[in-house]
Amino acid sequence: MFKKDRTVRMKTINLLLCILATTWARSYAQRPCWQQAKAMEEDTLSGIYSKSSVSTQWVANSHYLAYSQYGNYFIVDASTGKQVPLVADTKKFAKDVATLTGDTAMRADNLRLYGLSMRGGNPRKIYWTHRGKHLVYDRAAHELAIDSAWIDSDSRRIRIRHWGDSRATTADSLFTMLGDAHNLYLRDNRTGKVRQLTIDGRDFASYCFRSKKNAVREGAASGRWHGHVYLDFVQDDSEVGDLYVIDGLSGDRPKLRTKKMPLPNEKHVRQFKLYRYDADKDEGGCLPISPFKDPDIKLSYAQTGDWLFFTRRSRGVDTLDLCKLHIPTGEIRLIIREVCKPHINVSLFAYHILNGGKEILWWSERTGRGNWYLYDGDGKLKRRVSRGDNLVADRIERIDTLARKIIFLGHGQEQCADPSYTHYYMASLDGGTQRLLTPGDGTHELSISLGGRYAIDTYSRMDLPPVYQVVNLRAPGKAHVFARQTDAELRRHGWRPPLLVSVPAADGKTLLYGVMYVPTHLDKSKKYPVISNPYPGPQDDQIPRRFTLDDNGNQSLAELGFVVVNVQPRGSSPLRGRDFYCYGYGNLRDYPLADDKHTLETLAARYPFIDLDRVGIYGHSGGGFMAAAAILTYTDFYKVALAASGNHDNNQYIQWWGETFHGLTKRGGIPTNMELAGNLKGRLMLVTGDVDDNVPWVSTLRLAGALIKHGKRFDMMVLPGKDHGVWSPYFQNLVRYYFLENLVRPIHRDINVIEHR
Repeated sequence: MFKKDRTVRMKTINLLLCILATTWARSYAQRPCWQQAKAMEEDTLSGIYSKSSVSTQWVANSHYLAYSQYGNYFIVDASTGKQVPLVADTKKFAKDVATLTGDTAMRADNLRLYGLSMRGGNPRKIYWTHRGKHLVYDRAAHELAIDSAWIDSDSRRIRIRHWGDSRATTADSLFTMLGDAHNLYLRDNRTGKVRQLTIDGRDFASYCFRSKKNAVREGAASGRWHGHVYLDFVQDDSEVGDLYVIDGLSGDRPKLRTKKMPLPNEKHVRQFKLYRYDADKDEGGCLPISPFKDPDIKLSYAQTGDWLFFTRRSRGVDTLDLCKLHIPTGEIRLIIREVCKPHINVSLFAYHILNGGKEILWWSERTGRGNWYLYDGDGKLKRRVSRGDNLVADRIERIDTLARKIIFLGHGQEQCADPSYTHYYMASLDGGTQRLLTPGDGTHELSISLGGRYAIDTYSRMDLPPVYQVVNLRAPGKAHVFARQTDAELRRHGWRPPLLVSVPAADGKTLLYGVMYVPTHLDKSKKYPVISNPYPGPQDDQIPRRFTLDDNGNQSLAELGFVVVNVQPRGSSPLRGRDFYCYGYGNLRDYPLADDKHTLETLAARYPFIDLDRVGIYGHSGGGFMAAAAILTYTDFYKVALAASGNHDNNQYIQWWGETFHGLTKRGGIPTNMELAGNLKGRLMLVTGDVDDNVPWVSTLRLAGALIKHGKRFDMMVLPGKDHGVWSPYFQNLVRYYFLENLVRPIHRDINVIEHR
């Protein structure tokens, strides 16, 4: 009797528990809609969006541009912005094209006109070549005909003098440089005598393009003649350690792939040699090109008279020299020395040699924000060229030495939704007013006309499809919008743009920027789990700043019932000044985590539908290391993490990256992800490709080994045949399933497989 009552009670308890569990699942979780996720994928949306796409081109020999949209062509006067249809009767036009060229595939709604030009700036007639036929269209008479006046006048090409003659033989045919088995041999063509010049060439430190023993021949040597002086720049990787990966999908037998990869703080890293041989003096040897130990050397392949420019950078990446080599004598002169602590901005630094070496444009972050400076040929500072208290100058798009003007990209100066948006500016080399060329809140891209007077400016942001305007470069401020791409069809399909967000960093002062994706059928009365998808930089923050469909699959992920957030942490972007992107120097593990957690907390306070009891994080490469670091650091905050191809110990990642952003000495006191492995409480999946030669998969294996050592339960997926780029439909759905199964409908399981707790 007692036993029967006990059985009944247990069945009743189990039934109640099942009812409670079902009730919880229904109220606390959302059923995924895979059809909705598919509908918001880029492959699906791009076909809809492309219907309103705009294609632009400059009409050569004119100040006109042409563009097509919805199958219609228009011609725009860049000086006024006025536009008219390029072709009056498209059906007749397509028929005439078929008659004259035999192209019956051209349709009235898809004319496909390329390489348009005018003559004498006359807009009445448009010329182009189609299927080998030279055509002219009279816009006034609406007549298409063969261009009987066409002349094959191949445009004269400007010959740029590079840093030497690529031929093996000197211009006067007196000497020929030969190569064999990594070394150089000289043949005196007057006597036919051949002799060896170098003896230290070897594998990974060769003076030759192609090396073959017992085959001294022309075309093998990798250097250049400069008159009777021969220069050969050699990158020496002979002592650099090897990286091995095994390609298991190559055939019946796996293949071993080997590559040279120096690691941070290793003794043996890439070395550089500049070999110089003077045939007239019969003298040769390697020049003393750097006072630094283990420098990085980059040659400018544009020669200026008898001078060859190059940069040399200290291994600590905090000192950079611009030097020039006098080719006839071998003399080396230091022109400019830049010292920047803790390190040079390697993402933005550049320089330009002007007027035959008489002037130099030099990028410097000496004020804390990058700007362009003008020096004379001897390295004396003349003036700062780019201006703006908040400006971070980027690359130079165009240099006009006659007008003494430059056009360059810049960030942070304009009042925009994100200070990292790109704008274009014009500045004078001689000082004076700097002018904004590209008005509009978004990221801009210029296409400058051949004459350099006008430019097509295309700008957009994540919530604004591209806007097309023509700007007058000689009268900045004048812009005429001539076309817009529309998201109307996307919206009818159900698509909605992500939210542009800005939040304070964990310091409460620094503003951080990014995007937030929500389900298109968001119910603000419900709670949604939140997933962070960050990238910590420092060379880039990977925040989309142009109009993008389903960037990184985040919108389609949100459709499954998530809020997905991609907001930059401090230390992630070189576009916001030295203090911002150097925030994590020497601390390339912990620096982005507090900002990510604070971002999610701030957004949850702002948007009550975000559920902070269900927080996930995922990322790739640097984002992969950050995802693992986050769940191992804030163990009660992040519940689920997926880390793909992560560099989990930056002391063991590639030299240039680790030493630049982490420091020249090994960093103790900052626990690596391996050292934090024992902290794991939540669900963690590790993903890697088995032939990754960027972040070798041993980094993931070592984290897996550390987790096993601590008895921690985790998931791991090795993608066969994948290198560092793991993205695929399989990987995308792996991410989706992992968060659905562990964040939306979590199943209890012990995290410690040894102690079962």
